Amino acid sequence: MIDRKWRRSNHARRSRGRLCASGAWLAAGALLLAPTAALAAGPQPQPSEPLFLAQILLLLIVGRLFGEAMQRLGQPAVMGQLLAGIVLGPSVLGAALPQLQHALFPMGHGQASMLEAVSQLGILMLLLLTGMETDVALVSRLRRAAFSISVTGIGVPFLCGFALGEFLPESTLPRPELRLITALFLGTALAISSVKIVAVVVREMDFMRRTVGQLIVASAIIDDTIGWILVAVISGLALHGRVDLGALGFSVLGTLLFLAASYWVGRRWVAAVIRWSNDNFVSELPVITVILVIMGALALITYGIGVQMVLGAFVAGLLVGQSPILTDHIREQLRGLIVALFMPVFFGLAGLTADLRILGNPALLLVTAGLVLIASLGKFGGAFLGGTLAKLGHRESLALACGMNARGSTEVIIATIGLAMGALNQALFTMIVTMAVTTTMVMPPMLRWALRRLPLGREERERLEREAFEARGFVANLERLLIAVDDSGNGRFASRLAGLLAGAQRMPTTILELTPGDPLPAALRPADGGAEAVLRDAAEQAPPDAGAGKEREAADVTTRRNKAPGREAVAREARKGYDLLMIGIAQTAARDGGFDLEIARLAGSFDGPLGIVEARGPHREDPVGAGLDILVPFTGSQVSRRAFEIAVAIARSAQAPVTALYVSATATQDARRRPPGIRFRRDEDAVLREAVEIAERFQVTIRTVVRRRVPVGDAIERQASRGRHNLIVLGVSPSGGDTLFFGNTAMDLLERAACSLLFVSS
Repeated sequence: MIDRKWRRSNHARRSRGRLCASGAWLAAGALLLAPTAALAAGPQPQPSEPLFLAQILLLLIVGRLFGEAMQRLGQPAVMGQLLAGIVLGPSVLGAALPQLQHALFPMGHGQASMLEAVSQLGILMLLLLTGMETDVALVSRLRRAAFSISVTGIGVPFLCGFALGEFLPESTLPRPELRLITALFLGTALAISSVKIVAVVVREMDFMRRTVGQLIVASAIIDDTIGWILVAVISGLALHGRVDLGALGFSVLGTLLFLAASYWVGRRWVAAVIRWSNDNFVSELPVITVILVIMGALALITYGIGVQMVLGAFVAGLLVGQSPILTDHIREQLRGLIVALFMPVFFGLAGLTADLRILGNPALLLVTAGLVLIASLGKFGGAFLGGTLAKLGHRESLALACGMNARGSTEVIIATIGLAMGALNQALFTMIVTMAVTTTMVMPPMLRWALRRLPLGREERERLEREAFEARGFVANLERLLIAVDDSGNGRFASRLAGLLAGAQRMPTTILELTPGDPLPAALRPADGGAEAVLRDAAEQAPPDAGAGKEREAADVTTRRNKAPGREAVAREARKGYDLLMIGIAQTAARDGGFDLEIARLAGSFDGPLGIVEARGPHREDPVGAGLDILVPFTGSQVSRRAFEIAVAIARSAQAPVTALYVSATATQDARRRPPGIRFRRDEDAVLREAVEIAERFQVTIRTVVRRRVPVGDAIERQASRGRHNLIVLGVSPSGGDTLFFGNTAMDLLERAACSLLFVSS
């Protein structure tokens, strides 16, 4: 009873909190509205900057409130921003208080152009973000089915929209002599799905990793790509006012050459520029500036070939999104600016432009209803046909058809471009916006209904389990590797292990060449070619299917030679963003025990996971050519799991054997207080079963060994000797203090082990 009362009171507090927050937003809007109206009521001979700022703030506040309300109703926030513009525009506020609406948003060219400039920049930023969030690898994996679904899903509604444009009364056309251009714009607007809306809804329903969810998103991505190419070509026609075959051929050929150059050259060029700026600039947010410059440059290139700048912005987003240096932190910084500022302004202005009062005309209302019906039936039928041709079942095809029917933001952008170019008039623009809002709001409940009817097959369940494992894993989420080495056997062996690890994931890797340690024998020096050559050779040993489709690309390795102390070099380089530091220098162990002081300094200068390498046995004599036989003590803890993942990733690239060793705790003081017998066997089985599952995910066969009633350090040494293992990979946790200390077991191995060591620190 007490718990129930507490829950009710807690729920009431949360409800009051939400009401207070909403009240605060409404109060802010009301406080802004009064001075804005007073400001707008004054004489406005020139464009007013204070009024412009007040318009921006009003669109932000009302857009945020409506977006919040729509999300609570299970709809995308962008629909709330569009409705906010409709409410502030002639459709609602203009109908109720026309003088106030005209005062807030005057129709004068000078004042309107200020808001329009922000909106046009918002279009480019929105397309940049859409491209950045496009999963190109997903499209590549599902290209056949997604292409089939997209082609029919675009073709059928495009023909329907084009036919509708050809039969529209002349009174509804902006310029009857340009009926062809208007019909093409209508067909394009009806044909394309909004990838942002589709992706948001599928993600919110937790269906992004389901096969059907991936097909829906992949098909929407292809829809968007084809759509922006169509818009680019049609706008080229609209600019010339007629079908100029020469101009059309130039636009089409220029678009194809631009897309080909972007794919073959632009991807590497963009990645190189982003990486260079990230690694060389010391000012704040250099990567954000470079991304915006790339977007502007490609937009100007597409404008130069006679097509819309939106295509350049979208392609820029695709290229930027594939850069290995684009971290989640950088993406979120850019996304925050776009979502918080440019999206509410653009969609709010689109709503301001739409005038729903024209739907009071029965003839136009009938045309709008027909437009919505044709758009829905055309998209639904086309996507269902594409799913059937892709040999999907009826339930999967039904879900695809429901998911592809959302138009949303993409149609609003296309309609805005058509209105600005004169291909659409106010009435057609309002009809398209109405169609976009209607289809988007209907899509989530229909998709939920269709997806609930889909069973989960065995293959799909296995794939979802594998992807969940990769999401939790350590190696799968590594993006960039830093190694600090000198010209010694330890340095060469560390370079080799780093190359095997980076090769499996095709990770960009930076080598810091520190001051030389003990040089290699002269006989080995010419053959190995330095740390970079060792790393590249090791990286090329990765299996053909490793690296998620990047197997044909050469290893991305950068070498930096530093005359500064190693600690300063590592600290300076670490600020550029790395996920793992591998250390290999001549002196690993101190003469009086523990790690050498230089190792401790290097480790202390990097805030992240570490790998400390000590080459012994055959690897001391031949760090590059000696084989690997890996032993990994595994306890099931997070730190031992991390070390085990690194070990099996290295083993997979080197095609080396791996042994997982579990040392039973029955000999410890803590274990003596527990009942002996079957409980320990269950613990052993559970831990080793997890090790086998991890190895299977990496497609590596392992051997498992259990040692009981033996101290951990002794058990590891004995197994290394009996099994003739030449590399021990041990997961360790650093303890507090000024010295580098990984626990007694690690220190014992560092002092007594005869084989090579790799300590993986959390």
